[in-house]
Amino acid sequence: MSYIWQNKTWPKLTWDSSKLLQPLGNTRFIQGALLTYMKELGFEIQQIARADVLIEEAIKTSAIEGENLDPNAVRSSVSRKLGISNVDFPNIRDQKADGLVEILLDATINYHQEVTPDRLWGWHAALFPTGYSGLTKVTVGHWRTDNKGPMQVISGPIGREKVHYEAPPAINLTKEIQTFLSWINTDLPIDGIIKAGLAHLWFVTIHPFEDGNGRIARTLTDMLLARDENNPKRFYSLSSQMMSERENYYDILNITQKGEGDITLWLKWFIECMYRALQNSNNLLKKIIIKSRFWKEFAHIKLHERQTKVINRLLDAGPDRFEGGLKNKKYSGIAHTSRATAQRELADLVHKGILIKKPGGGRSVNYDLDWKRWSTPIVSL
Repeated sequence: MSYIWQNKTWPKLTWDSSKLLQPLGNTRFIQGALLTYMKELGFEIQQIARADVLIEEAIKTSAIEGENLDPNAVRSSVSRKLGISNVDFPNIRDQKADGLVEILLDATINYHQEVTPDRLWGWHAALFPTGYSGLTKVTVGHWRTDNKGPMQVISGPIGREKVHYEAPPAINLTKEIQTFLSWINTDLPIDGIIKAGLAHLWFVTIHPFEDGNGRIARTLTDMLLARDENNPKRFYSLSSQMMSERENYYDILNITQKGEGDITLWLKWFIECMYRALQNSNNLLKKIIIKSRFWKEFAHIKLHERQTKVINRLLDAGPDRFEGGLKNKKYSGIAHTSRATAQRELADLVHKGILIKKPGGGRSVNYDLDWKRWSTPIVSL
């Protein structure tokens, strides 16, 4: 089995631009519409959108690698880093969540700064603050070695492992990284989205670290997209879309890394994945803007913290997305209060015009927000 880095022309990669023109044009159009619209919104909504996207990015880039971060720890870290004060953002400290959020922000806020070995080592150290990946001790903040054998991407049970990919020997890493960083730091006449996709593939092909290569590749991708857009604020999550298409993501990487240097298939998938990420960001923005409109309308209404918590759950779920509907029992569980108190607080919310009763009777009464009042068209992508 031969790999892309073993070709005589490596790291020179080629692609058929004619096959990328249409997907790239479609993606540029929807990207421009989103960014233009976001510029017209106030700082408050931009900040909420930025926080929600950052939370999603951190959780999903980890999930792609099979690591499940505590969502509340991620929300807490994001709220501290962005200076957001909100009862919906719990105060939880978690080193791994903090480290990941920190590198995502460094990459996008400081997108104009050069990528150096020290910067990459710092990101890697932040990903593994204890020096362990699960129960396995890893070399942190430096390139991998081949002391335990060649770096391989494998799957399957012990004794029946399947090798999907083998990275370049560790002895080649200094030269490989120097070439990669020289390219990534040079302003070249290449479309920014194509450069982001190429960088992603190139970095995971070099696979310079013992672990965390995928997360750092996706971080570099975000950095290059921020550089391309000249905007440190991210309003869509590429990792979230990649997670939902994880099987295709790995399949196309696998095919490309075993090819001879034509990366058209990978770039086409990457561009189209970004298009879908931009489309899905519209749904997130709708929820954020509805939430903002809602609280502006009811800013003068005095509510108990429990009521605010439950309403935010409804707003975060979106129209007809709150599983099982909001009943007395569900309210009681979310608010951690008695059924009697839940009933009084629900009745109070109905009286204040915040909730409406949906069809049902007795204990089965369902409550919801009157979504039509705040669901006016937002942006067409």
